[in-house]
Amino acid sequence: MNKRFKPILLALVVGLTAMTEVSAADSGASLEQRMQRLERMLQNQSLADLVLQIQQLQREVQQLRGDVEMQKHTMDEMSRRQRDLYLDIDQRLSRVSGPSAAAGAAAVAAPVAVPAPSAPASPAPTASGPAVASAPPVNSVTPPDPKQEEFAYQEAFNLLKQGRYPESITAFGSFLKQYPGGTYEDNAQYWLAEASYVNRDFDTALNEFSKVRKGYPQSPKVPGAMLKMGYIYYEKQNWDEAKAILKELQMNYPDTTEARLADKRLQRISKEGH
Repeated sequence: MNKRFKPILLALVVGLTAMTEVSAADSGASLEQRMQRLERMLQNQSLADLVLQIQQLQREVQQLRGDVEMQKHTMDEMSRRQRDLYLDIDQRLSRVSGPSAAAGAAAVAAPVAVPAPSAPASPAPTASGPAVASAPPVNSVTPPDPKQEEFAYQEAFNLLKQGRYPESITAFGSFLKQYPGGTYEDNAQYWLAEASYVNRDFDTALNEFSKVRKGYPQSPKVPGAMLKMGYIYYEKQNWDEAKAILKELQMNYPDTTEARLADKRLQRISKEGH
């Protein structure tokens, strides 16, 4: 049966029942009294229907709220998984490029071995004075422990993965001071900038991303830094700077994910009329 006719049939049944009850109960009453009683019964039935409808609407609203909360939870979970996947990929890439980068850094950081001058023979003491003392040896620089460096980087990186951005900023800053020229220096600088970017501290993030671009021109983090710089200029409504750096990214790093994302942002800027 069609759902539209069910309320009508229900009202008819209720009305007939009410009329029957009125006729049976008020057989000795006047016609006017019967009509008044019937009207009161119909009014009570209408109020009952309204209460039922309100209760049904309340149940539907509760169900919709539950659906919305479920969707929000799902979106939060997807966002968390996407962030963790992104950070995990970067970490693996860092480990893959670690040995070669370490070798390069060691070659740059290692001081050139200069043969120490042979100390002159100490002359025999004479009556005029003691012999001349030989020059002290030059102090050697002890390189940092690679395991300690990796552990410190991993600690700062874990803070970033956990969303503890102020703590990760402090940790990456300390890492850069403690391990200058190390294997993970460019990565640490990039993630230091990224933590400020996620924290919407755009001025600080722009300055830190610029350090990646200028200080590590051969780093694989440079395209990502340039892309984020373009995003920041976009947020600051500096359209000319945004377009300039995004186009430079496309020209210098074609066929990369960052170049494709830069193209999408340039199209967006164009559609918005900037």
